[in-house]
Amino acid sequence: DRALGSSKPGAAAAGIRVLIVDNHALFRRALREHLEASGVDVVGEAADAASAVALSAETEPEVVLMGIRMPGGSGVDATRRLRATVPGTRVLILTVSTEEEVVAEAIMAGACGYLLKDAGGDEILAAIVAAAAGESALSPRIASALIQRVREREPPPASEVGDRPTLTRREREVLSLIVEGRENNEIAAQLVISPETVKTHVSSILEKLNADNRLQAAVQAVRAGLA
Repeated sequence: DRALGSSKPGAAAAGIRVLIVDNHALFRRALREHLEASGVDVVGEAADAASAVALSAETEPEVVLMGIRMPGGSGVDATRRLRATVPGTRVLILTVSTEEEVVAEAIMAGACGYLLKDAGGDEILAAIVAAAAGESALSPRIASALIQRVREREPPPASEVGDRPTLTRREREVLSLIVEGRENNEIAAQLVISPETVKTHVSSILEKLNADNRLQAAVQAVRAGLA
């Protein structure tokens, strides 16, 4: 995945269609001004879950920046409905909450990333670029805390091996490194294989786990005792 700190995120984000969803008008305006100054095409704003889903269906943005706490339903609910209505749209959660349980719910609902509202402007732009490219974007401290919390709260189930997805030995190795938060180039170096081969394994893993992205796959893997 592209690192959040990649160079010139503003240039890469230019032209990406984005919908901003948050119940605070001042925050929406400030964020919109920053994004538009960087060339992002902000197609609209919504202050509640219902409007977010309706506007997404109408404008078909590439990325939705989604708040968590809103009137008429949470951002998690809106994400689930939006992903069902406009499956091609990527949802990036943007909130002040650091509660791992909320993070897990958002990711499992289909969000491809999760950033805190105090993230820098370039970090948000880079996350938008990553989301539009089909990659995951998550604050590192949130990602590590999420996986650790899932491990602590949900011990591996005592299920039969046949109940679990059938992964090859190499896929299990790749999955374990994904759970550790490793990027594709790091996985390639550690396993002494090419980045292209890693991408192939990741695609196969996501398909077998029925996961939208690698973070969702990591959470499912820990929950199922696969990693």
